[in-house]
Amino acid sequence: MVEVIEGIEPYSVKHLPIVRAYGKKIGLVDLVNKLVPSEMDVEPGYFFLGMILDTLSGRSPLYRLESFFEDQDTELLLGNPVKAKSFNDENIARFLDKVYEVGTIKIFTEIAQRAVSIFGVNCQHVHFDTTSRSVFGDYDVYGKDAPFEITYGYSKDHRPDLKQFLISMLCVDGTVPLFGKTEDGNASDKKVNNAILTDISQYMAKHGLEPNAYIYIADSALVTEDNLKAIGDDILCISRLPATYKECGRVIEEAVARREWEDVGILAVTKPTNKRPAASYKASESYVTLYGNRYRAVVVHSSAHDKRRQKRIDRALNKERKTLEAHGNKERKREYYCRADAEAAAQRLVTMQSKYYTVHAHVEERPQYGRGRPRNDGFQVVTKMHYGICAHIIDNDDAISTFREEAGCFVLITNVIPEAHADSGNYDARAVLNAYKEQHGIEQDFGFLKDPAIVNSIFLKKPERIEVLGLILLTSLLIWRLMEKTMRRHVADSGEKLSGWDRKPTDRPTSFMMTTKFTGIIVMKIGNERRLGKPFTAIQEEFLKALRVSPEVFINPKAG
Repeated sequence: MVEVIEGIEPYSVKHLPIVRAYGKKIGLVDLVNKLVPSEMDVEPGYFFLGMILDTLSGRSPLYRLESFFEDQDTELLLGNPVKAKSFNDENIARFLDKVYEVGTIKIFTEIAQRAVSIFGVNCQHVHFDTTSRSVFGDYDVYGKDAPFEITYGYSKDHRPDLKQFLISMLCVDGTVPLFGKTEDGNASDKKVNNAILTDISQYMAKHGLEPNAYIYIADSALVTEDNLKAIGDDILCISRLPATYKECGRVIEEAVARREWEDVGILAVTKPTNKRPAASYKASESYVTLYGNRYRAVVVHSSAHDKRRQKRIDRALNKERKTLEAHGNKERKREYYCRADAEAAAQRLVTMQSKYYTVHAHVEERPQYGRGRPRNDGFQVVTKMHYGICAHIIDNDDAISTFREEAGCFVLITNVIPEAHADSGNYDARAVLNAYKEQHGIEQDFGFLKDPAIVNSIFLKKPERIEVLGLILLTSLLIWRLMEKTMRRHVADSGEKLSGWDRKPTDRPTSFMMTTKFTGIIVMKIGNERRLGKPFTAIQEEFLKALRVSPEVFINPKAG
């Protein structure tokens, strides 16, 4: 029988007091209470924070939210001794509905504004992208008033058999979400881009940014006639020119032919490994004309050729060579009775040569001898002469090399002209490429939003509630990234690396890395006092210092 000491309540709090401290830094509970009117016994801000804590603890399904808080010190984590039973299904459903009535975009805009201001987030580069989120079930019972349609569409989850909805997002400073919205499952990235561009100037003005003070960065879906028209002269942008445009092929061919490359070098922040060597870049600048407007084009060549692209090139070259070899083998088997006919056939074979292969063909005599054995000196009587073709194929090494080099290129277009936008910084080819490469940050954010450990199955049968769940996840992501940015800023400013995986020093700490350092934190509640089960380790103290969080948050509900 296990003895229980009365008056002592142990809680495994892990890293959650740190999450709560960041929520307090941006005044999350008070802000939600102010924006969402409610007559419920528990103010909506505590439900909001509670769901974020649940999300960043490893994520429990919503119907287990009550069970999650049964094992938590709610006063320490929420700042208010809310009873676990308050997080029942009925209360959570009412909370979600009330938040939806206020507006998820309105609420997140207010939260993001505070975060940007308090944490000094850099908003110069604004990245946009979308992703799909597959769901199980029919989801066909909604009327026209539903905020978005859950339906079949192009699945970025590679699940075309499932219905889905899209998530569109704007990020700044690489990975910090500034805006998020749920879209129809069959919405076009091109049209979603256009909708964002229509409102972005007004939206960014709320963050104190005037037109030409930020650069809108998106993938190739941005490059359409309507989108470029919406951009006009007011919005600075960087995007990738689709290969379907003739101008893309033209500037790549010209850049490769000129061979006047600017060495950009390696841009990777993380240390390369043998399995993942760092890509080296070179660039060449030009101009393209799209829909009557002239844009700056940066042709970029990467040393890390896409393996699938190189395989396609190999297949195309092999197919072309085999086609020529097949014609050559067919002609070798044929015989002509007239030299002129053979020479004409050889000429036809030569004219089949391609840009990458040269066909050499010549006529050979094939004498026909009379009966009988040759004389002792080898002489035989030729009774008649037939003619055949001997052909062989030679690689055009220069053309193939050019083809491979062109395949390793892509084109970035921008209306950022260094001379005209000197205030925005020196946007040479390297800076343009660097800005575009930050787009991978938003892909990492989508990975967070779609991580099964974070999201699990989305089972809510009302799209309105799914939209509010999206708001919770987006705010959780915001806090996750703010913790990460704070740690990395500390490392950069102090020069002190943190203990990473396997205790190896790192200058790129992540929030997930941080959570693994606090897995064993136990808080003992004795009456109204709290004590740590054991003192913080040196590593934990290093992370708290980097996070700018007082150790008091683990034992004092009012700290933070």
